[in-house]
This record gives sequence, C-alpha cells and structure tokens, in this order.
Amino acid sequence: MKNLFLYVFFCLSLGLQAQTGNSKKEKAQFEVVGNCEMCKKRIEKAALDVKGVKMANWDIPSNQLMLIYNAQKLDILEVHNAIAQAGHDTKKATANDEVYANLPLCCLYERKQ
Repeated sequence: MKNLFLYVFFCLSLGLQAQTGNSKKEKAQFEVVGNCEMCKKRIEKAALDVKGVKMANWDIPSNQLMLIYNAQKLDILEVHNAIAQAGHDTKKATANDEVYANLPLCCLYERKQ
C-alpha cells in the first residue's frame, strides 16, 4: 500500500511539473522607435540574439515589438538594452548617439527628448 501511495504521489508531481513548465514563457509588448524594413530586421535580430527570447516581431506602423521569452533566463531589460545597442530607442533604454548616427539614412527616426 505504501508503494502504491508513493507511485501515485510521484505521478501527480510529474503531472504538476509538466503543467507549470509552460509558465516560464511570457509575452511582452513595448514600443521600439524605427521606420522601415531595415529597422525591422535590426530590431528583431537584436531581440532574438538575447538568450531566452523565443520570438520577436516588430510592427512597422505601430512601432510595437511583441516578444515571447523565457522569464527564468532573462530580465526584459536585457532586451531593451540589446535593442538600444543596435541603435533604436525604447522607453527603458536609449541608443547611444554615435550608434544612432551610424544608422542608414532611412532608419534615422525622430528622437524624443
């Protein structure tokens, strides 16, 4: 009887772990300033290069970046910083002026003060 109880307990704990395993994937959406398809490629690449980001899609008209990421592997601020290092501003990280100035002309967006 004791073995049966342990077996049932073991199976239940495995089932609970499998259910909570998906909870580490989180979604986030925030503004990233940019203009064109070149910006889209640069922004998405910068986000995807951060370990733990599973999906990145930047929408040109709305300037919204949608992410799916593993919250146990990264802090979302890491994504903001990576995008800023690529030359694009977010609400939490601002691109270095020199990096911004080296973007192609079509990618030079109006910067907020």
